[in-house]
Amino acid sequence: MAKYFDVHPDNPQPRSIRQIADSIREGALIAYPTDSCYALGCRLGNREGIERIRAIRRLDDRHHFTLVCRNFAQLGQFVRIDNDVFRLIKASTPGSYTFILPATREVPRMLQHPRKKTVGVRIPDHVVTQALLAELGEPLLSSTLLLPGEEEPMTQGWEIKDRLDHVLDAVVDSGDCGTEPTTVVDFSGGQAEIVRRGAGDVSRFE
Repeated sequence: MAKYFDVHPDNPQPRSIRQIADSIREGALIAYPTDSCYALGCRLGNREGIERIRAIRRLDDRHHFTLVCRNFAQLGQFVRIDNDVFRLIKASTPGSYTFILPATREVPRMLQHPRKKTVGVRIPDHVVTQALLAELGEPLLSSTLLLPGEEEPMTQGWEIKDRLDHVLDAVVDSGDCGTEPTTVVDFSGGQAEIVRRGAGDVSRFE
């Protein structure tokens, strides 16, 4: 049974944030809100958590997982960025974007695209997510909470708790966070390729 955390959207309770971060360190798989929609998240090196995400979403090994980072400095530890791309990404973060970039050695091989050796990264503009990342002190390995056969991600914490109670360890609810996933931009080929048009404005990448 998943623990349920009702977290204030503007002033997250420190005690709740600490409890959530502690559970992640201990191997928990959580559902949590972002600035685009709900996501599944676990610790970077949590192999079991990664397999649980794959099972819930029925993902193959070509799926790009996302490292949700607190800030640009943290993001830079996990991906390689040239100067032109640096400026574009810096101007777009925090925000509702996921960027696909070449992974550094800090990223476990099981998280990288098997052929391209890339990984997704993002910096969310969401108070609760940022509080959790600050407490955790490391990125959160994530994937959009979009269930197989459904066209839109789940948006209500109580519904997630009801439907996924048996496969999650915790649900973080801070109110509705929308249904539109991030805009995904692939920079791994040197030029911006818009893989998915979502919540983020794509005009600066076209």
